[in-house]
Amino acid sequence: MSSTRPTAASRPARADPADDRGIGPGPAAVVFDVGHVLFDWDIRRLYAKLIDDPTALEAFVGDVVTAEWHAQHDAGRPFADTSAELTARFPHHRDLIAVYGPRFAETIPGPIPGSHEIVADLDAAGVPLFSITNFSGEFFPPFRAANADLFDRFRDIVVSGDERMVKPDPAIYALALRRFALGPGEGLFIDDRWENVEAAEAAGFVGHHFRDAATLRADLERRGLL
Repeated sequence: MSSTRPTAASRPARADPADDRGIGPGPAAVVFDVGHVLFDWDIRRLYAKLIDDPTALEAFVGDVVTAEWHAQHDAGRPFADTSAELTARFPHHRDLIAVYGPRFAETIPGPIPGSHEIVADLDAAGVPLFSITNFSGEFFPPFRAANADLFDRFRDIVVSGDERMVKPDPAIYALALRRFALGPGEGLFIDDRWENVEAAEAAGFVGHHFRDAATLRADLERRGLL
């Protein structure tokens, strides 16, 4: 899961992909990212419970347990290895580092408002649902089980940690197209990171750069998916 998203000002202007619907039938399946699209994610949410001083908290998540360090798990590295390496660098933070894996779920404060309702409405409408997520192969199974009411609506989920490839690597999109049995233009890919959307479009998806659920819902309605 990634922690930052580009602003509208930081990305190039482009036509709304819904304006191109006259070229072909348009996507019939929807492919979701998880972090910052379906669920919020913030390492601070865990460590704010453990580190009282705000300055010390910011130093810890900025220098020790960082989003960049976490990204190794999304790429398939086991927590036992990454935590051992980090503890060797910061032995005085041994106990704080050790809790990250067992308490990873506490870095996810809850759903993105309105997104789960969109998933339910798409499922009720019979739209095939899939996901491509940058997520640890260790951390995802218990997270999925705790949110089975949502994820049971999905036909397949490509988890980067299992595949040892992460977005925006073109290989993960090619794998997803094969697994999901989707041809070019048949899947609408939704992600909060612009570079992931661009890579998905290059691979054959139609892209939606996620900002909020209301904007997504409006796009899905324009496309006739809702």
